[in-house]
Amino acid sequence: MEVYLVGGAVRDELLGLPVTERDWVVIGASPEDMVAKGYTPVGKDFPVFLHPESKEEYALARTEIKKGRGYKGFEINTSPDVSLEEDLLRRDLTINAMAKNDAGEIIDPYGGQQDLENKILRHVSDAFSEDPLRVLRVARFAAKLHSLDFKIKHETLLLMRQIVITRELLELTLERIWQETSKALLTDSPGEYFKVLKNCNALAQVFPYIYYQFSDSDSSQLGLASLNAIAKKYTDPNIRFAGFIGGLYFNETEDKYANVKKLANTFPLSNTCKKLLTLTVNAQHACHNSLELDENNLLRLLQKLDVKRNPDRFNTLLDICEAIYTSVHMGDSYKQKVWLQAAATEIQKVNVDTWIREKVSGEEFAKNIKQVQLALLHELIDSSN
Repeated sequence: MEVYLVGGAVRDELLGLPVTERDWVVIGASPEDMVAKGYTPVGKDFPVFLHPESKEEYALARTEIKKGRGYKGFEINTSPDVSLEEDLLRRDLTINAMAKNDAGEIIDPYGGQQDLENKILRHVSDAFSEDPLRVLRVARFAAKLHSLDFKIKHETLLLMRQIVITRELLELTLERIWQETSKALLTDSPGEYFKVLKNCNALAQVFPYIYYQFSDSDSSQLGLASLNAIAKKYTDPNIRFAGFIGGLYFNETEDKYANVKKLANTFPLSNTCKKLLTLTVNAQHACHNSLELDENNLLRLLQKLDVKRNPDRFNTLLDICEAIYTSVHMGDSYKQKVWLQAAATEIQKVNVDTWIREKVSGEEFAKNIKQVQLALLHELIDSSN
């Protein structure tokens, strides 16, 4: 039984990047051998085990033979006879097909170290085209390593386009697509992920409502610029995604906003993410124009943004609006952010103690609050002129 560190951990270590997780491959062992040594089986599709102490994943070496469509259409062989080289051969990119033994020696049968040096993302073998998920994975690695000037090998890009032609991308689960997308949104260059998907013709199949906007160069440029801007302040993939979509739909009319709701409901987004996404698209122009609003419309906007119950989301939304606005109006500051925060503070100054003591009815209570809030906003507007 031999154990090797494999994949991303080896790649990132050689690149001098932080190693966030470590995966191991085991040669010459059976599932029974692993259980006997105290490992816990967790793999559904193939034998993967958790180390009894570190809880890191250890997978039995395997080969894969394409038997059907989709990324699950494979016959798996995890015999103890499978060699390390055979296991590495089934991997997607050469830079992910390296291993390291206990002595610290790198096993690199397919030229991964040379491709790291040349900053190339290259497929290991033609079997690359058998798994549609690899289109998303390569796009994600392009985003992860874009700041290091890595480029996709032309031959690899051609294989990605061939996968798109088979339409097997449509057989990926929405959960798997969003999982890869979320990881891409966490990278230093998240926009590169969507650019690669567009370049290999996959965007229309994976994200049709994003593809429609990418067809317009102004919308795509603004979406990517907004994504880059919000990514400088937030690492949360949900917030970055909201900034991206808000920028893409900045120039659209309200009848197109339904596409954003469809997008939000298609993928397994959290309710918080869905709300932020739709709120960004629906409220951004009102936020951008907030300096010109009278007290009635200003109060209506603040109520729509639910500033009292969701102050954190309100401030996040303003940051997203700022990222979009400053991407459109290069060099301008976003005075609307300070203005809306001041207005939100004003409407929460209402003292309701007297009405509570006097047991004012619910309808009159709400009316009184609104009157005071309007007066406070009117005074704020007057003082700013």
